[in-house]
Amino acid sequence: MPHDEGHGHGDHGHGRRELPGHIAAALAGAGGATDSAGQPWAGRSLSGDDAKIHNFEDDDGSADPGYVAAVAALINGTGSEADVVASLATARVFVPVVAQLAEEAEGVDGLHADKQADMALVTLKAPDGRTAMPVFTSAAALEAWHSEARPVAVYAARAALSAVSEGAQLLVLDPGSDFAFVVRRPAMWALAQQKDWTPSYLDDQLEAALGSTVTAFRTVRRLETQPGGGVSSLTADGRQVSGGGAGPELRVVLFLEDGLDAVAVQTLVAQLNEAWAQMDSFAESVDSMEVKLQRAAQEPTRH
Repeated sequence: MPHDEGHGHGDHGHGRRELPGHIAAALAGAGGATDSAGQPWAGRSLSGDDAKIHNFEDDDGSADPGYVAAVAALINGTGSEADVVASLATARVFVPVVAQLAEEAEGVDGLHADKQADMALVTLKAPDGRTAMPVFTSAAALEAWHSEARPVAVYAARAALSAVSEGAQLLVLDPGSDFAFVVRRPAMWALAQQKDWTPSYLDDQLEAALGSTVTAFRTVRRLETQPGGGVSSLTADGRQVSGGGAGPELRVVLFLEDGLDAVAVQTLVAQLNEAWAQMDSFAESVDSMEVKLQRAAQEPTRH
C-alpha cells in the first residue's frame, strides 16, 4: 500500500467552529469587543481625543523583546512555535483599525459628505477561506503594511479575544514583513484564555485518545501523530521555519494491514473522521489535519 496523503478530515478547522462554552464565557466576561482600556472598537471617532487610541504610556512602538527572541530562536532552529505563542502571553501588539463611514450628511450642491467616520477592526481572508485577523508587533510594521490604519496597542491576549469575537480562526503576526507568524485557532483560543498551549502534534493525551478510537477497527494496527505538513512556514527570503504556518497542523499516521482496497480505505477513514469529530479534545485541540496511510507489514499483530 503506497503512502497516501490524500485523506483529510473534511474541512476540519476551515469553517467557523462553535465556541466551547468555557471560551464563550471567557469572551463574554473579558469584553472581547473592546480594547485594553475597555473602549469599544466600534464607534470610535476620528476626531478629537478619540483619535488618541494608543493605550500604553511610555511605549516607543517597538516589538516586544520576548517575542523577537522567540521568533529568532524559531527561525534558527533552537526554538519552537509553542515558545513563540508563550511569548505572546505578556506581549503588547498593535491591532490595525481603519475608518469606515457610519453616516452620511447632505453636502453642498446635493453631494454627500461624511457625517461620522467610525473605526473598524481589519480582518483578512486566508487562502483557504478562513477569516484571519492581522496584528503587528511594532507600530512601524503596521504602518508599512497599511499606512492609513491606526495602531491600537493591546496585550496579545486581548487581541486574541477580539479575533474570536470577530469570528476569526487565525491570528497573523506581522503580515507582509520578513517573517509572518500564524497563530492557529487552538493557540488563539488558549491565548485568549491566557492558558498555556500545547501543539496537537506534541499532545500525548490527544494521541492516546485518538489511538483508543482505532481499537474497534481490526485493519488498523496502530496510530501515530506527527506535525502536519502546514506547520512549517517560510521567511520572505525563502528560509524554511519549523512553525508559524497556517496548517494542516496535525498529521495522523494510520498503520494498516495489507489487502485493503480503495473503497475499504475510504470507508475506514470516513468512520474514523466521524469518531474523532465527536471528541471534545479533538475539536478544541486540532486546527486542521491530514491523514497518512502506511503499510503495517512489519508491525506486530495486535491481539
